[in-house]
Amino acid sequence: MNSLDWFAQLLLAGIFLFAGLSKFFAFQSQVSAPWSALNCTCIGMTRKAVCAIAILELAFALALIVSLNHRLPEFLPLLAASGLALLMTAAGIYHDLRRESAAPVVALFLLALFVIVGHLLG
Repeated sequence: MNSLDWFAQLLLAGIFLFAGLSKFFAFQSQVSAPWSALNCTCIGMTRKAVCAIAILELAFALALIVSLNHRLPEFLPLLAASGLALLMTAAGIYHDLRRESAAPVVALFLLALFVIVGHLLG
């Protein structure tokens, strides 16, 4: 693995650590007043769904960071990057159904794909 692969892996982990933590702490600021009685947000997801996505993002990001240690198995970053790629696929479908821009999701999917290919070839 070269330094570009390490950088991409750290960048992917950092982005999803930030995204996961912000989902936990910024959820209440996204709650819409008419929907708040139903425990739904203005983005159309319940708090449980948002927390489940945040936990997945944090778990995969931590797996990418922990896997930087050479004593751990090599399949851990592949599994984490694959999980993030699948999560971004689902997020892309969700944003497309809501008629929103999926450009950031596609960029993160491509970054996860780059990490996967870097581990498979390196």
